[in-house]
Amino acid sequence: MSHASTPSPLSAKSCGPLRGRVRPPGDKSISHRAFLLGLLSAGETRVSGLLEGEDVLNTARACAQLGAKVERVGEGRWTIRGVGVGALLEPADTLDFGNAGTGSRLMMGVVGGHGITARFDGDASLRKRPMRRILDPLVLMGAEVLEQAEGGRCPILLKGTPDPAPIEYRTPVASAQIKSAVLLAGLNARGRTTVIESEASRDHTEKMLAYFGAVVSSEPFGDHGRKIMLEGRPELSPRPISVPVDPSSAAFLIAAALLVEGSDVVVEGVMMNPLRIGLVTTLLEMGANIEIVDTREEGGEQVADLRVRHSALKGVDVPADRAPAMIDEYIILAVVAAFATGVTRMNGLQELRVKESDRLAATAAGLLANGVRATIEGDDLIVEGGAGACPGGGLVETHLDHRLAMSFLVMGLASQKPVTVDDETMIATSFPTFRPLMAQLGVDFS
Repeated sequence: MSHASTPSPLSAKSCGPLRGRVRPPGDKSISHRAFLLGLLSAGETRVSGLLEGEDVLNTARACAQLGAKVERVGEGRWTIRGVGVGALLEPADTLDFGNAGTGSRLMMGVVGGHGITARFDGDASLRKRPMRRILDPLVLMGAEVLEQAEGGRCPILLKGTPDPAPIEYRTPVASAQIKSAVLLAGLNARGRTTVIESEASRDHTEKMLAYFGAVVSSEPFGDHGRKIMLEGRPELSPRPISVPVDPSSAAFLIAAALLVEGSDVVVEGVMMNPLRIGLVTTLLEMGANIEIVDTREEGGEQVADLRVRHSALKGVDVPADRAPAMIDEYIILAVVAAFATGVTRMNGLQELRVKESDRLAATAAGLLANGVRATIEGDDLIVEGGAGACPGGGLVETHLDHRLAMSFLVMGLASQKPVTVDDETMIATSFPTFRPLMAQLGVDFS
């Protein structure tokens, strides 16, 4: 399966103040789940504010292959006519997820809990990502891995079970993807499926399952964990979904406004789920001028507008237990830390090694290429800030990783010399409107 494309380098240079109001795309995590729960509901689910990035659209195509009727009815507006739990069709062709780690892993849970067989594959980046942590609990529930690449990687041929065993499963790491895969497989089980996590991960799956009519509960477990229980064989009912703004996408706009002198930007409708706002918490600790205004509820999630102004920042120590609430934002935090006064230490980043790239190594390499002192100690990243200045002038290897590309383009907006990323094409997987929204604020990439 080929996903080759010609790399398209892009540069960012120092610019004038960013000004204006912008609304980034809908949340990626909720957009994936909207299609999956639409597929598993009997009837029509209507979605607005959907993120129309390639990752999410690949999940939409996979849902159609399993029997859903998926239709785009306007910008960010979609309908999914699902077939219901237990009634999925076996796909005739490979489920090609491109770069979508979330979509592929959650869909493995769906397939694993149904009596169908499906082949999962994707691009070169997805083929490097480990899947055993998803497959292991599914095998315990009765699924079979018929084929897999070395190390439990794609391409994978997964044979689901029509009668999954309800299990109690302790996740080896804090991962919403592992938890979600087990819960989605447990939808078709006769009995209660339980997931225990020692560190609470993002809870969108539990919230959305309950919203669609599943009997699901969550209670504290230990000092920082959760115990989630799902009763199997529910009849999920279609519900309208309004997708709030993705805090991981908003992060790039927030960071740019903080770093570029004179900037004053309002980012509208950002999801403020406590398990997703670790970056905002950290930036406030660093002295960021971020005003949280007009807090409200959209699509079952708390959202707010964030007014962000250029700020003098100081280095901080970021605790390891904050990682689940900001796992996708460490690259842009490292870029922000390059401009802070003092040292920023980000602790416990082992999960960054198994994302779209080895983000820990790639982030350090990008910083070093731009004259920033950065070191890795075990699973910790230490960045020595330049007290408001950053040399820049480097070429960053993105390794097909959209967040690396966007983060270092933001660096170039405030650095002394332009910053170039070796490829910007993969940005479309998660944030297709990145460049237009930045242009709206006064940024011109070249």
